Amino acid sequence: MFNERLDQLPAYPFPRLAALLDGIEPGQSPLVMSIGEPQHEPPAMITEAMVKYASLWHKYPPGSGTPELRDAIKNWLDRRYNLPTGMIDRDDHVLPVAGTREALYLIATTVIPQDQPGPKPKVLLPNPFYQVYCGAAVLNDAEMVPLAAGPETGFLPDLDLIDDATLDACRLFFLCSPANPQGSIASPAYLERIIGLARKHDFVLAMDECYADIYDSEAPVGALEICASQGGNMDNILVFHSLSKRSSAPGLRSGFVAGDAKIVKRFTALRSYCSATIPMPIMAASTALWNDDVHAEENRDLYRAKIDVAAEVFGNRFGFYRPPGGFFLWLDVGDDEAATKKIWKEAGVKVIPGSYLSITDKDGNNPGKQFIRIALVHDLATTRDGLTRIAAALES
Repeated sequence: MFNERLDQLPAYPFPRLAALLDGIEPGQSPLVMSIGEPQHEPPAMITEAMVKYASLWHKYPPGSGTPELRDAIKNWLDRRYNLPTGMIDRDDHVLPVAGTREALYLIATTVIPQDQPGPKPKVLLPNPFYQVYCGAAVLNDAEMVPLAAGPETGFLPDLDLIDDATLDACRLFFLCSPANPQGSIASPAYLERIIGLARKHDFVLAMDECYADIYDSEAPVGALEICASQGGNMDNILVFHSLSKRSSAPGLRSGFVAGDAKIVKRFTALRSYCSATIPMPIMAASTALWNDDVHAEENRDLYRAKIDVAAEVFGNRFGFYRPPGGFFLWLDVGDDEAATKKIWKEAGVKVIPGSYLSITDKDGNNPGKQFIRIALVHDLATTRDGLTRIAAALES
């Protein structure tokens, strides 16, 4: 009666964490730093736009978004990545979506062939990874190929270790930059290489760039920026962006997909049958957010200040490094589950074991096993308190 592929999915990280900590009383006032849910005050323009356009709640929203929203997205891409005028067409290359979680999952349904003779289609993904990548592969009956992304490879998959047979069978390659959880950023040379592989072996490169506007010192290069440097060709390339992190508005469930017009067209057709569309007042708020860069700069400054606090608290202990992008710390604690339980018991702070964000490969290796992830999503004072408690627990 059920889809048996559901049984192939690994346990989701947060129920696993709840089971790990079940029965352990927190040693201090509980503080959740395990979930990447931004706690910064959302921009006032969200409420203003939704009040202004409240009369539109009675309308069915267009699946491809309003022209105004697509214009705002196109203009933001042009500004953010210095794209040449005309490279992005709002109607052919841009598709607003109800949050990128759904879009990252459904892109697999769009591009992975079904019942095709020959080798089973493969989906390549970094390891650790955002869990939806795994679900997209497994539930579309593709072979998931996790690619270790540890410190020895700069926290990105080593492209030299992927053989041609795997690349030939690959239909979809997920890459996150800045990476969740490690904060690593793919260099222009790295992106040029993987884009070249996508076209040579004819797979879709799904670039998850949801943390693109949260960075420490240097703005991350994007895949479309590399496409622009190559004459504007976007074949085989899609980028995924969201307002959840950039605008501290995960509850809006608003993002977009942009890139290869052929894939966007097919993806739009699929979503007509199965996807929620963004309500009109939320589209109006999203339009305002993509048109404004000031609030994103202010948001970035808040995260940078918390990285400063982390550097002060941890120094050179526990493998601390300043993440180039994103808002997570990826600390080397040796045994992730033991450290997580100790921190909860002694400090009352909830973090997540790195192995819960990774998968054990066929050789029995799990690249997250020695790490914990800490989300720096609270205000500065709360963040300092939490990190100080964590450090004390790890030292004791």
